[in-house]
Formats: sequence, structure tokens, C-alpha cells
Amino acid sequence: MGVSTSAPEKGVAVVTVDFPPVNALPVQGWYDLAAAVRAAGADPDVRCVVLTAEGRGFNAGVDIKEMQRADGPEALIGANRGCFEAFAAVYECEVPVVAAVQGFCLGGGIGLVGNADVIVAAGDATFGLPELDRGALGAATHLARLVPQHLMRALYYTSRTVSAEELHRHGSVFSVVPREQLAGAALDVAGEIAAKDGYLIRLAKAAINGIDPVDVRRSYRFEQGFTFEANLSGVADRVRDTFGTDKEQA
Repeated sequence: MGVSTSAPEKGVAVVTVDFPPVNALPVQGWYDLAAAVRAAGADPDVRCVVLTAEGRGFNAGVDIKEMQRADGPEALIGANRGCFEAFAAVYECEVPVVAAVQGFCLGGGIGLVGNADVIVAAGDATFGLPELDRGALGAATHLARLVPQHLMRALYYTSRTVSAEELHRHGSVFSVVPREQLAGAALDVAGEIAAKDGYLIRLAKAAINGIDPVDVRRSYRFEQGFTFEANLSGVADRVRDTFGTDKEQA
């Protein structure tokens, strides 16, 4: 259990997340993931990183139960900072990051794949932000990198999910494959990238990030400020404790 790194092919590092039962990451898990991605990208022998997960889903976001057990704001602050670091690590990784997504990809999972360079998904993969049902706000920055603006808003406000096939039609998912073929498909893409010159691929990653129209770090940090406001107002605890099932207005 935790975050591990392997090197199945020359030039490719695979960072695997495994936090049963649903890959809802505790605070330390986000920091561990950030460290693993940054270390893999900094390895001069690595030219592509594959981000994957064990279990039935890629990522279920933050560990809500960890927050509920905490007496003070430390868990919330830790989760916000940990997510910020993990998302930034993927975006700023010195080499391209291929996300291999199966099952559910929710909340913090959207932050990870939205900042990845290439997304390969299993046919059963679904993507969404249930933040409004969890007493939080955030990662609209990253969802907007996956779908058009108005669809992003509709998904965000309703907490609905979207399928891998639909994201493939929008062009944000590179390919959709049967689940049993996911690992191989991700490694195929990573291997194709890793066949490029290592120095040149790093220049390419820096160049593409440099022309990005949105500063994802600043944009996401702005969103996080509203999560703090929701918690200070008390509405976050009320919504989080019922997972959005209590529709009574404050």
C-alpha cells in the first residue's frame, strides 16, 4: 500500500498509487505521490513517466474520513497543500506524464489527469468532480483542460461524471481500450515518447508548458481559497458529513 515506482522499460518510469479500497489519498499520500513523480522526472535515464493506480478505480480524491477524524483544520490544510503539490508535480515533471485511468477518476484524480500530458483510459473509466457534494471547491482548473467550458460548468455544478469515450470525442483522452489492455496501451505510448532524445523531450515539455494559456498553479490556488471560506463558514462540514445528501439550505 502507498506509492511505488518501477522501471518496466528503458526510459520509462511507472509511478503506481495503491490506497485501498478506493484510492482516496491521505495527506501524506499526496506528498508521497508528488515526491515520486518529481524524482522520476529528475532521473536522467527517464524520458516518460506513467502514472497508474491499483484497484478498481484510479483515484477517489482526498480521504474524507481523515478530515472527519481531525479536531482542527490541520487535515484540511494538509490535503489542500498535498493536492497542490501532487498536481504541480505532474504538470512540472521534467518529462511527459502519461496517465493510465481505470474505473472512477474523481476529485483529486481530475487534478492529476488534467495536468498530465497524455491520458489513456479503460472503457469503464469515468471522470468527475463531486466537490459540491463533499463540502469543497477546486480542480475546475483541471476539468477545464478536459472538456469545453460550458460542459465543465455543467459537470461541476451537478457533480455528474463523464465517460472516457466522451472525453475521447473531445480529444482530451488519447485512447480508450479494454481494461485488461490498459497497462500495455499506456506503456506503448510511453515507449514511443521515451524513444525520443532525452534532452530534447525535456525541452519540448518546458516549451509546451511555457505556452499554456492558463497558469494552473495560480488558478488552482485561487479555487482553494474558496474551499477555506466554505470551511470557515461551517457549510463544508455540514455538506461533507452527509456527502451532499442533505439538501436543506443553510
